[in-house]
Amino acid sequence: MKKNFLTYVFLTVAAVLTLAPYLLSVQTSVKTPQQFAQQSPLAPPAPISGGSYAALVVGDHSLIPPLVITLQVVIVIVVGELVCSALAAYAFARLRFPGRDALFWVYLATLMVPFVAIMVPRFAMLSELGLRDTFWGIVLPAMFGSPYTVFLLREFFRAIPEDLLDAARLDGAGNLRVLWHVVLPLSRPILSTLLIITAVTRWNDFLWPLIITSGERWRVLTVATAALQSQFNGNWTLVMAATTLATLPLLILFVIFQKQIVRSITITGMK
Repeated sequence: MKKNFLTYVFLTVAAVLTLAPYLLSVQTSVKTPQQFAQQSPLAPPAPISGGSYAALVVGDHSLIPPLVITLQVVIVIVVGELVCSALAAYAFARLRFPGRDALFWVYLATLMVPFVAIMVPRFAMLSELGLRDTFWGIVLPAMFGSPYTVFLLREFFRAIPEDLLDAARLDGAGNLRVLWHVVLPLSRPILSTLLIITAVTRWNDFLWPLIITSGERWRVLTVATAALQSQFNGNWTLVMAATTLATLPLLILFVIFQKQIVRSITITGMK
């Protein structure tokens, strides 16, 4: 009982430290600038004000256009990355061709290359192609898969019993049909987990959209929020409202796919 009590105390303290910044952000966002200036930051709002959210939705500082652009970017990148990574992972896991393992480990080694090392060459290449300050300039570098996604899918595909794939081949199924009708349905937990990871990563991506775009036409949500913070550094209620709105879609996505994430963790632990 003493051990369990200490465990719960530790978990409670960790939960409070983790959730406190988000709760403080939400609390600050429903205050007026006058309340924030006159009261303690920990004081609850009295009364609650939605003026900051109204300014971000229908006001002069609307975040709706950046939100729509960010949704489009995330959807295109997530679909492209999962499709391309699944094809590559199946080839590395189930197809036999010369140099397969060597090619895979060379590709995986690119995880060790920091983004700042390829940032300038990538920018130069896309600028030469005329994709600077365009939608495709944002999404193209990320939509053809990543070593991390390919690695996780390859390991999961290798754990699928070979007898299932052989049975499908005996029925006349080719590699694409085996992948679509056998491998991918069995890989829903890991695909859901990778969907969450990819969506969160691309939703929070800041540096590359900041570099490849200029102006407000293709400004994503992270860049728009940073610009809002630099422009209205004294109006923290507006900045916190923008931060809360930027975080809300990720929380909704996690609530929808939380069962698949837990199931993926359970399956990985059993393996």
